[in-house]
Amino acid sequence: MRIPAGSTPVTGAPSHSPAASGAQHQAARRPAAVPDFDGNLFPRSLAVHSVAKEGLNGIRQHIARRKPMLITDLASTWPALARWQPEALGARYGDNRVRVYDASFGTPGKGYMGAVDEMTFGHFLNDVLREGRDLRMFLYNIGRQIPELLDDISFPDLGLKFSRRFVFTFIGCQGSTTPLHYDIDMGHVLHTVVSGRRRVRLFAPDDAVALYQHPFTVRSYVDLDAPSLDTHPALACARGWECVVEAGQTLFMPAGFWHEFHYLDAGIGLSLRASSDSLSDKLQGIGNLFVRSPVDRLANKMAPDTWFDWKQRRARQRGQALLERMRSA
Repeated sequence: MRIPAGSTPVTGAPSHSPAASGAQHQAARRPAAVPDFDGNLFPRSLAVHSVAKEGLNGIRQHIARRKPMLITDLASTWPALARWQPEALGARYGDNRVRVYDASFGTPGKGYMGAVDEMTFGHFLNDVLREGRDLRMFLYNIGRQIPELLDDISFPDLGLKFSRRFVFTFIGCQGSTTPLHYDIDMGHVLHTVVSGRRRVRLFAPDDAVALYQHPFTVRSYVDLDAPSLDTHPALACARGWECVVEAGQTLFMPAGFWHEFHYLDAGIGLSLRASSDSLSDKLQGIGNLFVRSPVDRLANKMAPDTWFDWKQRRARQRGQALLERMRSA
């Protein structure tokens, strides 16, 4: 990955990653409307910054630009980096009941958008971190469930009002993937990897049509590991970022940015959230939470396969319309 001048290099996915090679394989059949597409879905360079080098004020200025970036040392003094080891967490909170999810989360039908099981936290940690079972916890709110863990992190002064009530942790096994989506509430996110490594792929909000967003959802069902321009030709219009986030590093994702997380190692992550000061972001978040998502869930209950097929067709119609607009421009 090319790093902007003056930035600290970030570990990037190699150019022969599945997504890159899959897109290159399709490049010969790329839509004529996108003549500059070279087969790489992730040509953008992620800015990398350091508190030690630039100070909090420097990081604050970068965040004000509302562009994604990697901060190498924002969480370097967090006690969580040392204390949140599986054995220690299991000993302290192993009897807590938690909801767990797997790769079927977005599959239409009875289990759509729901947990697949409920178990003790200790059982979950053993199954995921030691045995590699394909389960994950996400959006586990330690601000409400285990508030004393907030003492192990800090809320940096970066010009954003981070919520202490909604501090979410994420735990997954090696090889698991959180599919491509954007956060439903349209908030800004600082995601810190506490342990393990994550490969993260990002796209800007205005790539939603090119990513074939399903209507009434915040999801895309495009396979970024094996992208096909035969079935999703508008993908050639998308321009993303790809990087590897190491333990102790923090990723800033502005409101509405699409992201896919892949666990290169089993591990734990934590997100601090702040409301966007944009009225349009606030209204979109409210619409997502109280209109679009309830409609989606209700329609899935009534006719899951029919509803999913309609969303799929509508996403492809929008992608085709995007290509036609580009051809006529």
